[in-house]
Amino acid sequence: MSEMTFHDLGLSEPTLRAVTESGYTTPTEIQAKAIPWVLQGRDVVGIARTGTGKTASFTLPMIEILADGVSKARMPRALVLSPTRELAAQIAENFDKYGKYGQLTKCLIVGGVGMGDQTALLARGVDVLIATPGRLLDLFERGNVLLNDIKVLVIDEADRMLDMGFIPDIERILKMIPPIRQTLLFSATMPAPIQKLAEAFMTNPKTVAVAAQSSTAETVTQNLIILGSGREKERALLNLIRDESVGVVNAFVFCNRKKDVSELARFLSKQGVSAAPLHGDMPQAARTATLLDFKEGKVSIMICSDVAARGLDISGVSHVFNYDVPFNAEDYVHRIGRTGRAGKSGVAYTFAVPDDDKLVAAIEKLTGKKIERVAGPAKAERAERPERTEKPERSERRPENRGENRQEKREERPRNERPRNEPRQEPRRHRDDADEGPVSAGFGDHLPAFMRGGK
Repeated sequence: MSEMTFHDLGLSEPTLRAVTESGYTTPTEIQAKAIPWVLQGRDVVGIARTGTGKTASFTLPMIEILADGVSKARMPRALVLSPTRELAAQIAENFDKYGKYGQLTKCLIVGGVGMGDQTALLARGVDVLIATPGRLLDLFERGNVLLNDIKVLVIDEADRMLDMGFIPDIERILKMIPPIRQTLLFSATMPAPIQKLAEAFMTNPKTVAVAAQSSTAETVTQNLIILGSGREKERALLNLIRDESVGVVNAFVFCNRKKDVSELARFLSKQGVSAAPLHGDMPQAARTATLLDFKEGKVSIMICSDVAARGLDISGVSHVFNYDVPFNAEDYVHRIGRTGRAGKSGVAYTFAVPDDDKLVAAIEKLTGKKIERVAGPAKAERAERPERTEKPERSERRPENRGENRQEKREERPRNERPRNEPRQEPRRHRDDADEGPVSAGFGDHLPAFMRGGK
């Protein structure tokens, strides 16, 4: 049986030309299975791990479905919901790339930027609206967008929507959209709340699953490094990046906290590593510029949070480092999915401390695969640092009878020359020891009569 090509999926000649010019000839498994059902107008639930081409699974058929028809002012004909600004921008790029020979118009509305250009574009009328839930609701409440002409709805990265608490917003948006529509839901995993959402708002959906839920790509080599404490992580990461045998070309480094993202980026930059942070608190312009620098190779190490990097499709990423073990086991699947994409090989390292044993166990239970334990470079690095070995030498130079020397100096010093801040416990201690002899410190040979032994 011959290998399937995009020509076999029923796509139009202009779309096929755009796909070919993008360098693709053979669809991925999720694309080959989902696109025909979408073109038939069926509701589709697509389950596939990250990096398998889910975005093109809905953008390509949507370009075909929406090729005929005219958009109206403030009334888009299709809506794509995305959990993050970066993923939304990536989806918009897909429409630009594959729809460049058509007349399809789109609008990207996300937070972090002004509403002026977005509302102006909506007012002229667009075919496809790509949005994050929060900004969409803001514009809807202001009357800048109407959703009563939506014919195709896409919920992308549905499990991340759940993790970020967007499900109530999604349910609210679904009630604003006509019930007669085509709904497409794509996700790397299918937790129970997402399954419930699909049952409530989709009509007889066709489920397309191309891999076991929560499975990890076979193209990614997974490694686990156990460290003694969190303080060893910085040096361990730096050593791996610098180790030529590891072969780091570029990498995503994931932290659980935004604060650690910025601090780690500063540390690596001071060590001469081309690194930059990416997290949700950064201005949108800064996030876009940082992402572009990484894509163009101006930055080789991207330190990021889960929210900021979720769904990013950047080819050729050689490594992923989990600086922290993710609290949510499913985030591990998404993190390491940033490498080993489109059939290419990749490597993932996870740093863990003894307290992370339960988190690691949860990941291995979810994926059904034990992560290989490997030795880390942290201990060797600490042993090579000279300041660590010099400490005992400094202590050896100190006299063993430091207390006796200080006592001799105090006894040799006249009373009226004693510093003001010197403790006064010394005379009290000698009075306690008075039964050892008639001499009391502080008076020399001139003892008052009432303190002499005679009566």
